[in-house]
Order: sequence, then structure tokens, then C-alpha cells
Amino acid sequence: MFIDCKVRGLPLPQPTKFLPIEHIATVMPIQPPFLFLNEGSVSSSGANAKYKITGQEFFLQGHFKDNPVMPASIMLEALGQLAVLYLLEGLTPEPGKVVNSSQIFFTGCEGVRAHRVCRPGDILTLSIKPKRTKMPLATFEGSIRVGQEKAAIVEEITLTFGFSDAPVQPVENNGVNGVGHEKTKSAGEPSRVSADS
Repeated sequence: MFIDCKVRGLPLPQPTKFLPIEHIATVMPIQPPFLFLNEGSVSSSGANAKYKITGQEFFLQGHFKDNPVMPASIMLEALGQLAVLYLLEGLTPEPGKVVNSSQIFFTGCEGVRAHRVCRPGDILTLSIKPKRTKMPLATFEGSIRVGQEKAAIVEEITLTFGFSDAPVQPVENNGVNGVGHEKTKSAGEPSRVSADS
């Protein structure tokens, strides 16, 4: 893929970022108790996340009486949140710009199918892949699995989004005549985002 991008003059693929819940909660506009991503990974080709249904979720109190089941609408919300995370952490905007988290909104979905009931104790594995991303719209396909079982699929989730100016990045002093350089990673090196970043 690296050579193909170089030959065709395309941007290099971003390394996979592994994101703990602390980082996800910092960058996401959605916050607990309505955040349904416990951990995630984002690359230029898509995003994956996990969410464990603890049984303590507020929506399980009445869905259903004496039979807690995660609502399919909340499963769809979790996929939408993963698409938001992709826009914030995986999309490469034009130089000097970043995706503005306050300008991301759900606009629609098509082809939603639920295949499995999800209950407390289940660990949902969520995946999304971008189909089209051209401001102001981003379209994704998504799926949820529990172990090897298909739980839900969505043929198309559409979000609207916008850009804002990127904050100025601090430079690192390399000790040579006080000249600073931005810190970079090689294209093939995975990065791990800590809760401190």
C-alpha cells in the first residue's frame, strides 16, 4: 500500500492508533453515560471498537421488564459514535485544518438489520469503514459482532461534518542551535495514544 500511494501521488496511510477510553472521552463530543465505546483503534481505512454491556446501563432499566436487552437503536448509536471517532482521529483533512467535533451530526442510515439479541455480559465488537468522505458528508458501512456471531449491520450511516483551523503544534527542541522540529512517526509504525496525550 505504501508503494502504491507513492506511485499514485496519494497521501500515505496513517498508522493505526490504539485509543483507550480516557483518550476517547477526551476527544469525543459525546460523553458518559451516553458514550458506548470502551476502547478503539483507528486507521485511514476504518475504525474498530469494543463495548461491554455491563447491565448497569440506564436504558436497561426498562428495556425490557425483567429481561434486559440492549436496544438496537443504541447499537446503531454506538456505530455512529465510532464513525465520529474515525472523523476525529482517522480522517486526514487539508493542511492547517482539523475536523470540528461540534459540527458532526447524524443525518441518516440505510439498510439496518439486527441479527442477534445483545444482553448484559456481551462484548460488542464494532467496525466501520468509510465509503465516501467529502465535506460536508461522510458515509460509512458498519457492523457489530459478539464473538463470531453477527449482531447487526448497517449498509450506510451518514454524518455531516465541518473543519476548523488546526491549533498550532508545539515544536521539539533538538538541542542543535535551538532549532526545533515537529515530532513525527514513520508511516508504517503503529501509535498508541495514552490517556496523558
